[in-house]
Amino acid sequence: MPKTFVLAPDSFKESMTAEQACQAMQRGIQKIFADAHFIHVPMADGGEGTVDALVSCLNGQMIDCEVTSPLSTQKVKTYFGLIEDGQTAVIEMAKANGIHLLEPSQRNPLLTTTFGTGELIKAALDLGVSKIIMGLGGSVTNDAGAGMAQALGAKFLDVAGRDVTVGGGQLDQIQTIDISKLDLRLKQVEIIIASDVNNALTGVNGASHVFGPQKGATAEMVQQLDQNLVHFAELISKQLKIDVKEIAGAGAAGGLGFGLMVFAGASIRSGVELVIEQTQLAEKIAQADYVFTGEGGIDFQTKLGKTPYGVAQVAKRLNKPVIACAGYIGKGIEELYDEGFTAIFGIVDGACDLPTALENGERNLERICENIARLLK
Repeated sequence: MPKTFVLAPDSFKESMTAEQACQAMQRGIQKIFADAHFIHVPMADGGEGTVDALVSCLNGQMIDCEVTSPLSTQKVKTYFGLIEDGQTAVIEMAKANGIHLLEPSQRNPLLTTTFGTGELIKAALDLGVSKIIMGLGGSVTNDAGAGMAQALGAKFLDVAGRDVTVGGGQLDQIQTIDISKLDLRLKQVEIIIASDVNNALTGVNGASHVFGPQKGATAEMVQQLDQNLVHFAELISKQLKIDVKEIAGAGAAGGLGFGLMVFAGASIRSGVELVIEQTQLAEKIAQADYVFTGEGGIDFQTKLGKTPYGVAQVAKRLNKPVIACAGYIGKGIEELYDEGFTAIFGIVDGACDLPTALENGERNLERICENIARLLK
């Protein structure tokens, strides 16, 4: 009886997309199980690859567009996805305002803006969608979504009534919030945030303190950014009578989670759970003899909502074995074996530098999957 393998990896960052990982896994396994049946379910958790994964799995389409870069100095050629017969748009904020768009020396969360993300939302609204799924991973911004709101018609005014050009460093200049010209179509569209972080907006576990340093913030900048977010949230509470700063995920993408809840009425969900639902992963795993998953790194943080953990949880409910592959295996993986993982394998072939490991990712993944298949046979 031919075996059925469900292949449900996330992307391996800077090495291969989730679909490329599926292909590499299949090539390796097929060398041993020549007559096997394969079901590809490229996965994501709201971060990099969410658009590609959902469009690939659900036979959607890509829509090309051009939006404002994180520093507002130029335009970025980018895209978003359409699924469900064009009724649902899938947007990754990082496609417009991601950390990969700026060199390390250019990153400054006092200046970077989510304006381009607002333009992506507007482009989706122009196509008449009824739902938008927003992936929030990989941002280089810390403006609480103020730039996004500006692109959709909101105005932020200083004490003299002048427009404030918003980055994370200018939020404290805002004295008046005017949403009278905010795009009315936002009220007619369901917006769901797909996030893999649970941080509140402010404080030691908030957007600025936890994620600011990787976006180029110094210790002094982190303090300023956090104080500015506090000011902005208090202003919104007083003037708009909305207080969502403590909701888990409000601090995602430099507070864009907060901004989307305030200005677009968005709800927030675990990114991997949303992708699992959209791709009907449980129905596919129910048919499997073996489930393969993986991503660039697996460690104790994997169980905080990363893709392999989500896949393993579904498989555990259905009593299916799960094999995970990773470029890097860190501390604390022992606790994952109680969470649905049957075995976890590193794919790197001997000691090598990071660029070499990334370049050889597909070949290494194919090889390890062939070896695992030999063991299963």
